[in-house]
Amino acid sequence: MNELARVVQQTADRLAGQHVGAVVAGLAGGETEIRGVGRTGPGGGVPGPDTVFEIGSVTKVFTALVLARLVLDGTVRLDEPLAEVLADAPGGPAVVPGRGGQPITLRHLATHTSGLPRLPRGMLLKALVKPNDPDPYARCSAEYVLGGLARTRLRATPGRSFRYSNLGAGLLGLALAHRAGTGYEELVAREVCEPLGLADTHVRPGVEGSGAERSGAERSGADRTDADRSGSDRTGRLAHGHTAGGRPVPYWDLAALPGMGGLRSTAADLAIFLRAQLAAEREPDAPLSPAITLTRETRHRVNPFAWMHLGWLGHRLHTQQGGHLQIWHNGGTGGFRSFVAFDPEKQVGVLVLANTRRSADPAGTALLRRLQKDFATAG
Repeated sequence: MNELARVVQQTADRLAGQHVGAVVAGLAGGETEIRGVGRTGPGGGVPGPDTVFEIGSVTKVFTALVLARLVLDGTVRLDEPLAEVLADAPGGPAVVPGRGGQPITLRHLATHTSGLPRLPRGMLLKALVKPNDPDPYARCSAEYVLGGLARTRLRATPGRSFRYSNLGAGLLGLALAHRAGTGYEELVAREVCEPLGLADTHVRPGVEGSGAERSGAERSGADRTDADRSGSDRTGRLAHGHTAGGRPVPYWDLAALPGMGGLRSTAADLAIFLRAQLAAEREPDAPLSPAITLTRETRHRVNPFAWMHLGWLGHRLHTQQGGHLQIWHNGGTGGFRSFVAFDPEKQVGVLVLANTRRSADPAGTALLRRLQKDFATAG
């Protein structure tokens, strides 16, 4: 076992006592190591590179990358008002709130600066009345969401301040799919999965055509099975989610808002996705490099040390902590947690996928700092 594999395994072992199952990946230089611990669910085996997890809000970085792709091909404009994109929505033009004479734009949605609340109208009360709803977004049809949007009051002038909004990211995914004339899953497949060769990133398991098929050589060199040649077996590879106490819980259905957290993926796919993030500056002609560069060129300052890119959060550690750059996002659904982070300057990245409702951030952050310290290479 090489040193990178040993460090990744140590992180996975620490997670074993906190989660039903978890998969950890570390990327450094040209190497990728993936290790799994625990079990996929009741009666299941040890999760691995091809185990499918709900990734929750890590979906938002895929949605933002789709936005960047559509901006570059002229389908939308980064500063195009949301109301313009949804002007021909089914049922009539969407009524989109504004404030201070400033409309909500696609940029605002991707950087959480729209002023929109965290949840769709009516869901906060629902969460208070039914805090243990196993599938809280299942009723969020387009009609429900857009009807509530028309009655929503913005918390701040668009573009002025950072206010994390699941609603905003969900609306971004809905709007981009509407403009492209396709479904969200198909849009992500076309703009992200197919160019990168991601076979297992999708909204629902067992749906053919929701990601590009790929060869074993394209999948980070990890061991593969015959299942890799077909997307139809995803249901069999889908981990089951659990509460923090280990009780199985249902999967989530994000209905009309998959862009905020509806994707499912594997450590193998996300490692390839991270590798593309790390390579964007060094390989400007790679298929997604221009769009990835655009996501990082855009930033909204959150505080003196942190900022928001299109989709990604970023910060730089204090010099006493090494002064390292960390670009990251985490995610969670009713029974899953995820953490994805990288440093393009040091050429390292990490990801953690867990099938328990308990944060994976501390383990992922500690692994990233270890790789930045001991495995860095020039970007």
